[in-house]
This record gives sequence, structure tokens and C-alpha cells, in this order.
Amino acid sequence: MNYQEFVNGFELTTCIISVRKFPDGGYGDIRIVAGNKPYIDSIENPYNGASAHMLNNKFIPNSPYDKYIPKDLNFEQTVYRCAFQKKPVHTYLKPDRFDCWLNQYIMPVESDDPDIGYCSYTLDITMDVDTEIMTHVSASTASSVLETCIKLRGSSDFKRAINDVMADICKLSGANKCTLLLTDFKEETCSVLAEAVLEGSGETVASYQMQDSFFNIVKTWNDTIAGSNCLILQDKQDMGILRSRNLLWYESLIDAGVTSLVLFPLKYNNETLGYIWAINFDESKAAKIKETLELTTYFIASEIANYQLLNRLEVMSSIDLLTGIYNRNAMNNRVDRFIAGTDPMPRSYSVVFADLNGLKKINDTEGHSAGDRLLKNAAERLRELFFDSEIYRAGGDEFMIIAVNVPEEDIEERMETMRKDSEDPNNISFAVGGYHENKGGDIRYAMRTADERMYADKDRYYKMFPERKRK
Repeated sequence: MNYQEFVNGFELTTCIISVRKFPDGGYGDIRIVAGNKPYIDSIENPYNGASAHMLNNKFIPNSPYDKYIPKDLNFEQTVYRCAFQKKPVHTYLKPDRFDCWLNQYIMPVESDDPDIGYCSYTLDITMDVDTEIMTHVSASTASSVLETCIKLRGSSDFKRAINDVMADICKLSGANKCTLLLTDFKEETCSVLAEAVLEGSGETVASYQMQDSFFNIVKTWNDTIAGSNCLILQDKQDMGILRSRNLLWYESLIDAGVTSLVLFPLKYNNETLGYIWAINFDESKAAKIKETLELTTYFIASEIANYQLLNRLEVMSSIDLLTGIYNRNAMNNRVDRFIAGTDPMPRSYSVVFADLNGLKKINDTEGHSAGDRLLKNAAERLRELFFDSEIYRAGGDEFMIIAVNVPEEDIEERMETMRKDSEDPNNISFAVGGYHENKGGDIRYAMRTADERMYADKDRYYKMFPERKRK
């Protein structure tokens, strides 16, 4: 067959791709056999809209495909299956390696050699997303995506909703486990936000992937995906290819009993927020999974970005920026929730007020920077003593602690430690007062009593050490 003559009949950017099949079912070289003029221009013409994102080479027929674009495992698997399983493929995506959107059509082409398969690869390049194309999906996919959007937007409990979505994806893919992993590439950390496990699969929640060293594997994923929008490993052959590309990840998957995997990055404003992956899925559903998750991940990423923004705003409104402990706003909200019954009032709790002695003197004699250091050290000392309690900065030099279900004798012992420490002028000095409640009484009374006792302790302290009294 004259493939050059065949491809010249296409108006859109088109090439013919060949794939060599090995006797064991694996594949070898993938080559660009022929390309029409628009395709060759996309490589050779520096003014072409896509050429800035491809290698600026002279096109040579029958060259390895990665002479012109980076190696892409997902692309290789797609053209192999199209060429030998005769399954046409249509995708619309924005790979990381391009600043444009690709509307791609891959069609099987006849071959005279049983060991070499051929397919045509046609693409339409646009710089902006075409939302109409993105919505050209099957009715069942549209229903699944819509259901995801409703769950995420219609729930006041984001974590519960996202766990429900993971359960839906697990069911859709027939996977043993589906996980949503959040990533922070600046801090090099990752954490499981949501996870669903197929009953009877033997899988456990957040098991192998949350070992301390797991981020070392996570940070290799983008290179393995190689600029595509996902990675789908369906069988031993695909896993073998992964082994040659990413041995570290391959070995971790094998150790965990993984035989097939779907991985989709969650991207928002060009930032990777995390990943969704499903392991040991139903390979017959691969096309359905890909179509559904290509859309679903857009909405999930958007909701995660919104969730993280709200969390940051909540932290900013409730954390004292100097000391890192809760601020007065958080304290008032907590007390209000107790009073209103929004937070159940514990039967056993203690309230402790601690006033930092000597802050004004430090500010006046050594400056406010020294005073800020003293406040930070004071907050750290309170964290050490009240490690099991809520600590608030109630005012400039005043702190409040709420200890729930901590024995009264423990609280009294900690306060006595603070009083003893305060006698040494080299230690951080607090005036302290507390109140213990074991019948679920009014927290306002507990606060008022603890505050009065704290002021009484301050008077005692300055009577003992009048030279330390602030002026």
C-alpha cells in the first residue's frame, strides 16, 4: 500500500504510524511512516502553531516517533491497540507538553505484514478549549459526570462527598481500590484525601502508598505520563513497559500486588493538585473509564482547589500568625458553639487562663522583636505542657486552654509546674488560674472563674517578686 499517497488525501494534519509486534505480544519500534504536508509543516515550519512545542527537525519518513515528540507510554499503547486490535480511537485533550488542545483521531489501516500494524493519526490543533467537543460523550458518561458534579456541589460535607465519588469511580472501573492522593511538590509531601475499596478484594485503606518514602515515587509520575493526560496499564505487557521506564514505581506496584492501573493527574491552573488512580480494574472498561475520567477530573480538581482555598482562609481566620496557635476569633467561635449546642458540651473539661509575665518590660527595654520572641516561646511552652488540649491566644499576653476529658489532677500538676518555673527569672513566667468541671456546666462560668484565679495568682507572684512588677 502506498501510505504517502493515502495520507496525502487528508486535509487535516495526518500521518501514518507503524508498530512492530513481537511474538510474545509485546511491541517494538513505533515509527512515523509518512506524513501529509500539514503534518510535516507542524514539525519543520517554525511559524506553525504547533511546531514551537515539537522538536524543530527535518521530517524523515519511517523515523521513530520520539524523534519528533517525547516518548509517551499512553500514546504507544493506544496506537498499538488500534493497529492490531482494529479499534478506532478519538480523544480531545491538552497534553502538558503542548500549549494547545489536540482533537485526535486514530484509525486502523490495513497491513500486508502480520507483524507490523498501521494506523492513521489525524489531529486538529486549537489554542483554546472547545467545550462543545468535550461534551460529545455517551449518555452514560454524561450521566456519571453530572452525578459527580451534583454530589460535590450539593453536599456540605466535602470529604464525605469526595469519598462517595471515589466509590462511584471504583464501581465504574471494577477496580479493587480507587484513591485520591493530594500532593504538595514544594513540601514534597502527599496524603490520601479519599479512598474506596471493593468489598472482598483484600485491599486495605491507605496501605502501601502512604509509606514515608512514597513521595519519591509520586514525583516520578509526571515524567512517566510524559505529558499525556493519563496513564492506563491494562496487562502484563503494559506493566513490562512501565518496568523499562520507571523501575522504582514498577517494583512498588508489584510488591502491592497491582496488575493493572489507571492514573489521572488532577490539574488546576497548570498546577498538579494530586492524582486519582484505580488499581486492578476491569480491563474491558478501559475506554469507558478514560472517557469518564477525562471529564470528571476537571470538576474534581476544581472542587479540590476550592476546598483548599477555604481551608487556607479558615486557617488565616483562626490561627494567630505570630505564635501559630489558635487566635481569639477561634476561641470565641469555639465557646459560642458550646453555648449554642453546635459542639456537644463535654461533661468533664478544664479551662485554664495563663498570663505571660514581663512582656511589657521586655517590649520597653529590648524592643518588640524581643517581645515577639518571648510570645513565641511562651506558646511553645504551653504546647509542651498542654499537648492534649486546645490552646488559644486570647489577647496580647493572655492565653486560654480548654482541656477536654483530661483528669483534674493532671491539670493541677501542670499549673503547679508553671508556677514553680516562674520563680526562676531565667524561665518563661506565667500567672495561671484554672477551673475544672465534671458535670458539663456552663463554660462561661468556668472561664470567668479561671480568669479570676489567674489574676489572684498574678497578685501572689508580684508580692513574692515585687522587683519584677511591670510599670
